[in-house]
Amino acid sequence: MKILIGYDGSECADAALDDLTQAGLPREGEFHIMTVAEVWLPPPPPSSYEILEEARNATSPAELQRDFSKHCAAAKEALLLAERVRDRVQAKFPDWKVSADSSCGSAAWELVAKADEWNPDLIVVGSHGRTALGRFVLGSVSQRVLTESRCSVRIARGRVEEPNSPVRIIVGTDGSPASEEALKAVAARNWPPQSEVKVIMVDDPIAPDILGKIIPPVGKMIEEDRQEERAWVEKISKSSLDILHKAGIKVSCVLREGDPKQELCKAAEEWHADCIFVGSAGFSNRVERFVLGSISATVAARAHCTVEVVRVPDTTRSFWS
Repeated sequence: MKILIGYDGSECADAALDDLTQAGLPREGEFHIMTVAEVWLPPPPPSSYEILEEARNATSPAELQRDFSKHCAAAKEALLLAERVRDRVQAKFPDWKVSADSSCGSAAWELVAKADEWNPDLIVVGSHGRTALGRFVLGSVSQRVLTESRCSVRIARGRVEEPNSPVRIIVGTDGSPASEEALKAVAARNWPPQSEVKVIMVDDPIAPDILGKIIPPVGKMIEEDRQEERAWVEKISKSSLDILHKAGIKVSCVLREGDPKQELCKAAEEWHADCIFVGSAGFSNRVERFVLGSISATVAARAHCTVEVVRVPDTTRSFWS
């Protein structure tokens, strides 16, 4: 397993590191720690000798500018920070290979670019937990990474727990291939003993009962629809339970009514869950993401616990997606 960790030295970034011990990770794997220096002012002008030396290896003006940015004080501090975090993560996961690097630019875009280059299975970032207005005005690194990355993303809001303590996990499912990927991701992890999984399906009723009483034909249609829903729920429940039971995980299945974006977050709060897993097939382009939104992105923004969005592999991604 390859995991890319975005770190900026904040409390939420530290929480994301602590949360790794509750993520059910395998005994061996590979971490890459990345810090990003958001350099707003250009570094001091280079000497003629430095320009010639850098230009020999650069293939474009943009690459030459990036090379110069790496020599500024902020970039050097970012690299030192990444190396300190590398040692910290190595102590927590002694059997993992841990590397560190830094970059200059926009944190979200640099993480996405590194993910495209390195091809991790998972990106881990912390969440500053801004209000909805703050996210709209200022944006969010975690939300941008979630929207633009091709791989799964874990937005961590970790709590300090005892090592190997049981974990409570919620998995949202609707029977789609994306939600099945989320179930498989949970089943593949090595969770501490006594950990529990609650699979949640959310049904949004199409009409109140009173409408069926007033208009009998409509009532008959509603009842037929509900019979189909019950069969669907039983089928999805059995499939979900089978996937997790095979992994030896304690699991239960719950049906809730309402908006999935709200109900998954409510269920997590009521059950004091440590993490929500949801699947995401992704949109075909940025216009769809802007207009339609996403259940997974909304849950990741609103939940008070860690959220891991499991991405369905997409080999046909277009330039605009």
